Amino acid sequence: MFALIDNEQITKQISGNKGITIGDVQYPKSIFTLWSEAERNAIGIYVITIDNTNKKDEAYYNNTNVSYGVVDTKAVGSYGTATAKSLADITDEDDNVSPGLKTKHKEIIKLESSALLIPTDWYVIKATEVESYSVPSTITTYRANVRTKSNDMEVLIDACSTVDELATLYEYVNTGTEENPVMEKPLGEFPKAV
Repeated sequence: MFALIDNEQITKQISGNKGITIGDVQYPKSIFTLWSEAERNAIGIYVITIDNTNKKDEAYYNNTNVSYGVVDTKAVGSYGTATAKSLADITDEDDNVSPGLKTKHKEIIKLESSALLIPTDWYVIKATEVESYSVPSTITTYRANVRTKSNDMEVLIDACSTVDELATLYEYVNTGTEENPVMEKPLGEFPKAV
């Protein structure tokens, strides 16, 4: 993106995919690809630089729209202060519930847990239908471990009091040494399928 700057103000934003008229002069679109930055700047066209300083992870924050301005004769687009999304469910005046981040993350954990258990459900079904059959202990242990891990993850999610705490649960950290790194996330991982 480019901006036409006149008197320290952005007068027009330009995509660079077509020519532009400045004053009485028609410039071809090739000025955006063939001209040097200095040549474009000389006629008042500047590359818009986006400042992401205030931009936060959109999974956890609502970012503002980018606002554009001139800073030290450069065209700059910047974000305002991001607002954290709600951790808790929100109920409006019509009793419609919008799930908060905690509910959404716990639903994902439940779906992942279910997806891990489904391939071994047939063992349990067979054991209820065939008297002489019993579920192998490795399968029983695995299924119990999946359910336990799912519950543990939900407890960790519920314990978060800020969106940053929630986000940290998913960030891998080295729990080993520099020579022998062990990358783990505080939320943990489900057991490997058997």
